[in-house]
Amino acid sequence: MRKPFAIAAGPKAVGWACLCVVFSPVSRAFAAAPLNYLTSAGVQGDSVLPLTWGVTIISIAVIVIIAILVAGGIWRRPGLSVQPAGRRLPVEEKASGLNWIWIGVGISSLVLLFMVVWTMAVLARVTSPPTRPALTIEVTGHQWWWQVRYLSRDPAQIFTTANEIHIPVGEPVRFKLVGADVIHSFWIPQLGGKTDAIPGQTNETWLEAHKPGIYRGQCTEYCGVQHAKMGMLLIAESPGDFAAWRAHQLQSPAHPATGGQWAGLANFTAHCGACHAIRGTDAAGMVGPDLSHLMQRHTIAAGILPNDPADLERWISDPQGIKPGALMQKPELSANERASIISYLETLN
Repeated sequence: MRKPFAIAAGPKAVGWACLCVVFSPVSRAFAAAPLNYLTSAGVQGDSVLPLTWGVTIISIAVIVIIAILVAGGIWRRPGLSVQPAGRRLPVEEKASGLNWIWIGVGISSLVLLFMVVWTMAVLARVTSPPTRPALTIEVTGHQWWWQVRYLSRDPAQIFTTANEIHIPVGEPVRFKLVGADVIHSFWIPQLGGKTDAIPGQTNETWLEAHKPGIYRGQCTEYCGVQHAKMGMLLIAESPGDFAAWRAHQLQSPAHPATGGQWAGLANFTAHCGACHAIRGTDAAGMVGPDLSHLMQRHTIAAGILPNDPADLERWISDPQGIKPGALMQKPELSANERASIISYLETLN
């Protein structure tokens, strides 16, 4: 059975207590946002988040200082007087304003140098995981969904799922990112930064979660008309729960138990099996997501709809009405065929 659907969020203050004290009300206000990058739940985020707040504070301070200086210059401008015709203007050497320029350039240079050093230090920390990852996941971006393949040296331990990623808590996980058609961008904001998935190229990143939870992700590189509807969920679990989930994913789904479900499998294979795969059946398509354990997922259609019978029927009945431009076309199914397929899909736990 699927666990309750909830987005985990919570600030992780490590080495930046002052920023948390000042901005904790703001952080709490953003904590409920699905794509929240202002709190951290992972090792990468612990390094990047203080830099984010630091750059934000410095940028606001610069804007305020410049605004005050401009306003002061406007209100304190010297008075102008009109000299009578034919009268020579006195030549005066007024006080130089270069001191303001030297002071401003000097302070700005120091601040920029500090920011460069801080940024390079953060990049050095997040480039590689602190320990060697024991798990590697290949994520392929499609228009508009995510294929998730768990790799292993043992071919029997390799399996494929879609749009939801499970990882163990407290362990770094390596991600290999590939673009199947156009450039996509992989981003789980509470756990790490963005990394592009480019056709013909494999980019790598890594993530490590501090605690169990469900974290929302999104494609952040415009990839077509349904770019905004290309989401994902990352589920961080205890090592024991992850091992149990992985072992279950490696198994084929249970065979249908009723005549109606067998009819649903036959109808699914005939109408959907060329695009979708279900392990242990004749459905072996590779165009769309693997549906072997569909009902264990929290959402369908790459995070657009909750995974319940009513929305599953909506999606199967008219995918173009929900996600125009998707490769999945409106199937030519009778009401009985559609009902039997849904009845069968509901057994895929």
